[in-house]
Amino acid sequence: MLTTAKTGNRTGARLAAVLLAAAALAGGTGPAFANGGDGAAAGRPDAVDRAAVQRALDEAVAEGVPGLVAEVRDGRGTWRTAAGVADLADGRGARAGDRFRIGSVTKTFVATVVLQLVAEGGIGLDDPIERELPGLVPNGRNITVRQLLSHTSGLADFLTKLLAEPDPLRSAQKATYTPRDLVAISAELGPKFAPGTSWAYSNTNYVVLGLLVEHVTGHRLDQEITRRIVRPLHLGETSFPTTAELSGPHLHGYEWADGPTAPPADLTTFNPNAIWGSGTMISTADDLNRFYRALFDGRLLPAELLEEMRTAHPVDDDRGYGLGLESRTYCADGTAAWGHSGSIAGYETFSFTTGDGKRQITFSLNRNLTASPKVNDTITRVLTLGLCTR
Repeated sequence: MLTTAKTGNRTGARLAAVLLAAAALAGGTGPAFANGGDGAAAGRPDAVDRAAVQRALDEAVAEGVPGLVAEVRDGRGTWRTAAGVADLADGRGARAGDRFRIGSVTKTFVATVVLQLVAEGGIGLDDPIERELPGLVPNGRNITVRQLLSHTSGLADFLTKLLAEPDPLRSAQKATYTPRDLVAISAELGPKFAPGTSWAYSNTNYVVLGLLVEHVTGHRLDQEITRRIVRPLHLGETSFPTTAELSGPHLHGYEWADGPTAPPADLTTFNPNAIWGSGTMISTADDLNRFYRALFDGRLLPAELLEEMRTAHPVDDDRGYGLGLESRTYCADGTAAWGHSGSIAGYETFSFTTGDGKRQITFSLNRNLTASPKVNDTITRVLTLGLCTR
């Protein structure tokens, strides 16, 4: 979703272009499941080959990612692992329980709270946003809650403008925007299309939804996510931060913003105001797997609303987008996995569950927008290993 770069040179310009691309739906990878730690189960088609997953994580480190953490679940149980380092300054190794910034995986949390409010009768999926938040967005009488959740509202992504600023990532790292400032930036850009006529990933949608939650409940968005999801599921390492710090044992986030031979920028400290409801949360691999397990088991939403959430609008041949959920196809048999990816300065996260719930994988890297293209191939391999039956 975001990063830091100097735009006064060719490296900065190139990074700015990458960042603009990252404002769209993050491209290709997902999860795995298991318990134990070697390839002993390689002959079992229902079990993840953990040794192969570990080799892929180690390859990502060899390709320039400082560190990774992962948790895989399958019929054998749960397997947690890590590779590389969490902190380049002191050399501390990455640990499976380290916290990290989850970027747009935040959107599933926000969408779940919005759909809980729908279940409670506080709002309707097809209500215009103008009804609850008059004057907030242009053409709000024709933009529905459903369209905001599914990225079919046509609202421009505020990141398009923020990432076009000089030195966009370092500026965003210390930004002091309010949520309404971000919506106003989107309004200045004008609509991308008429509501409901197309699809385009826009972080603005989830800032508007965050404001909707606050208006309907009378509480801050972070408080509602904590009350409705984090505490009931005992997600002790998950938070919606209100400060720039990332506390507790965590991965530091890095980007080689000034070129591959320059020292990396440590982007661990990041002002949540620059992204807010679209991607500011912090979690661990274990907490995210438990969140999605609870969601897909029906513990957070009624069945009919979970079905709405998993009704996907096609994005391309391998991807769809529902209501705060991505559908991605990694397996040759066409089986879809559900979850979300998250891209933010210094971190890239994937959390996916197979449609039958039998396999799950969450993993996070502490380098994102300046990583080698080879890393994308490695990520796809990890997701395929984790989600697909051999």
